[in-house]
Amino acid sequence: MKQAIGMLAAAALVAGCAAMAPGGPSATAVLEPTKGNTAGGKVEFVQKGNKVFVSVAASGLTPGAHGFHIHEKGDCSSGDGMSAGGHFNPLAKGHGHHGAADRHAGDMPNLRSDAYGNVSFSFETAGITIGSGPTDIVGRGLIVHRDPDDYKSQPAGNAGPRLACAVIAKG
Repeated sequence: MKQAIGMLAAAALVAGCAAMAPGGPSATAVLEPTKGNTAGGKVEFVQKGNKVFVSVAASGLTPGAHGFHIHEKGDCSSGDGMSAGGHFNPLAKGHGHHGAADRHAGDMPNLRSDAYGNVSFSFETAGITIGSGPTDIVGRGLIVHRDPDDYKSQPAGNAGPRLACAVIAKG
């Protein structure tokens, strides 16, 4: 019950944040749990200029930090999320911290879930686009990992198994 209430509150926050974000091309992703996991949620993306505003509402996680990445393939069919391929990296850069200039386009900040396993988080990012160009995220995969991204290990930050997978769809 607490998880459901937390998810509803998080969804309301995401909807509110999306409404406040500047208008522009948008995309959404519905996170579904991989086999044996309970993580799920919704992620919304809105582009304004060279920035993309991202709002995440998720539940079913263990408390703490979890890696969060855009992956190269919009394919969640394998049951373990591995069919989504590696990190989305159209500019052939090394893996790194979300705030770094030299990083994969798909490198995002870690998600931090509360004591009930819920996440409600919004941030802005550069280096991705919605609907056009080589850094277009539409049709790509979105993964939540079990462990936090260490932002150093190559090629993917040592974030562990994939707990939830989504395909990013145009808005």
